[in-house]
Amino acid sequence: MSTTDAPAVIPIESDPSTAARLGAEIVGTFVLVFGVIGTAIYAAGFAGGEGNLNVGFLGVAIALGLSVLVSAYAFGPISGGHFNPAVTLGLATAGRFAWKDVAGYVIAQLVGAVLASTVLLAILAGSKDFEVLWFRGASTGWGVLSPGGYSFLSVLIVEVVATAVFLFVILGVTSSRAAVGFAPLAIGFTLTLLALVAIPVSNASFNPARSIATAIYGGPEALGQVWLSILAPIVGAVIAGVSFKFIFDGTKK
Repeated sequence: MSTTDAPAVIPIESDPSTAARLGAEIVGTFVLVFGVIGTAIYAAGFAGGEGNLNVGFLGVAIALGLSVLVSAYAFGPISGGHFNPAVTLGLATAGRFAWKDVAGYVIAQLVGAVLASTVLLAILAGSKDFEVLWFRGASTGWGVLSPGGYSFLSVLIVEVVATAVFLFVILGVTSSRAAVGFAPLAIGFTLTLLALVAIPVSNASFNPARSIATAIYGGPEALGQVWLSILAPIVGAVIAGVSFKFIFDGTKK
């Protein structure tokens, strides 16, 4: 398998089938969305903060980092561990992933994400305070969907910049110069850091699949604004994919 054909978030040591790779993307994306959105819905504001039982923004940021970290270690050796359409497109732009495989990966990621949010909704239905629009609080966007009431421009900037930084880290820690075996740790910690910055602004997307999965149950505002949470991460990822080789590939190996 050539460098261009290899899904290079996590190195693939064998040559798994297409079905295995897509299955790993479905399950890995499911774990990511189930972990971070489940934390956001059930635990972030639990009991209104009484008794210090809620986890707040910090808990959601940690859940995001841990969800990606464990999925990358568990399923990355099979699929490369993308779990995010923006990551797949950014890697393809950088020449680290074959364009012919992009559509299959994106569809698998969307399937995993929507399955996760649907399971979370089924669990939520058992609550005495059941309300479908709890997903609105976990949806990404500006104005009424921004925890801090930030503007469209603020959300656009944070999502583009944070996703670009995320892709820069992925491309760096999976390069030939990087220490072997530590990529999932670096990627997970980076997501936690970026989420701490972005959650108050946009609810921290960086992932179109995650945003779509929550928006479908988040009501009219979430559905009306989800386009930005699809477009901005893709723009950030493509910027990183295009610019990484010009910035770093000229350095000595």
